[in-house]
Amino acid sequence: MWPWPTTRVQRYFWPCWSPCSRDCARRACEPAPMSATFRQYWALTKPRVVALIVFTALVGMFLAVPGLPPLKQSVIGFLGIWLAASSAAAINQLLDSRIDAKMARTSWRPIVMGQISPARALAFALLLGTASMLLLVLFVNTVTAALTFASLIGYAVVYTVFLKRATPQNIVIGGIAGAAPPLLGWSAVTGMQGEWDWAHALLLVLIIFVWTPPHFWALAIFRRDDYARALVPMLPVTHGVAYTRWQILIYTVLLVAVTVLPWAAGMSGLFYLGGALVLGLGFLIHAWKLMDPPDELYAMKVFNYSIVYLMALFAFLLLDHWLMPWLAAPSGLALQPVA
Repeated sequence: MWPWPTTRVQRYFWPCWSPCSRDCARRACEPAPMSATFRQYWALTKPRVVALIVFTALVGMFLAVPGLPPLKQSVIGFLGIWLAASSAAAINQLLDSRIDAKMARTSWRPIVMGQISPARALAFALLLGTASMLLLVLFVNTVTAALTFASLIGYAVVYTVFLKRATPQNIVIGGIAGAAPPLLGWSAVTGMQGEWDWAHALLLVLIIFVWTPPHFWALAIFRRDDYARALVPMLPVTHGVAYTRWQILIYTVLLVAVTVLPWAAGMSGLFYLGGALVLGLGFLIHAWKLMDPPDELYAMKVFNYSIVYLMALFAFLLLDHWLMPWLAAPSGLALQPVA
């Protein structure tokens, strides 16, 4: 058995508290140089993760209105959501730097490598977060600002500080914050004033919420030794790989069912439904093969497919909502921004 820390404080500071891990975390505790390049600050924002976040937020904006969304709310809302997601990512790297130092997947991150000092990382994250809130409050609406702030705190603080270190269901519970971007995008252009705004936007949130566990647990299977070394209680570490594979399959079946709901609720048409079912079948095949994988790398194939799956699914939503009605019109639709 591991020398598992018994208190929340010990779990949080484990990489530096444990004698056997001090060498691994040494770089995270050393002072950083006074300067850092743009590339290092860019890496601090987890740009690939944030790109998927803002893409789903952008789709939420387009789905919220029948034509093109209003230009000002769309552009400033997009920027505000992007800044908030980047701020949350930077705070996550700051708070997780000791754990990151023990994991091969994250040992190259700029705070761990000493390229950006913790103080500068915090200042950078606060600058991004403040800019986001100012943009959303002053130029979009307070509903979007409040929802975005709640999502930022949910991921950067509630998930990173507490859930990640406390329970193997960290991804499930914390997934609420990560699933919020379509709601934020929807709110940015409507202010959630419509009769069905909340119901339709929350359907998109539900899709990402159910997608998150099979997506991340596939990565956790492949990186289970990293998580075990860092004493992060991910499901493959605490319950074993076989149990996690079953959970991935169960959540994938649930995900396919959930993705039918936008069609059932009248949000989308047959074009989306067909795309969702084809993509879902692919996900189910990957999840089934993971039960008896052909090689150790297959979990990463599932992880990578899950990313393509979500992007393609939201692309089908957008195409069904906008392009298909436009192409089906006798002379085309003159799509105008909504006032």
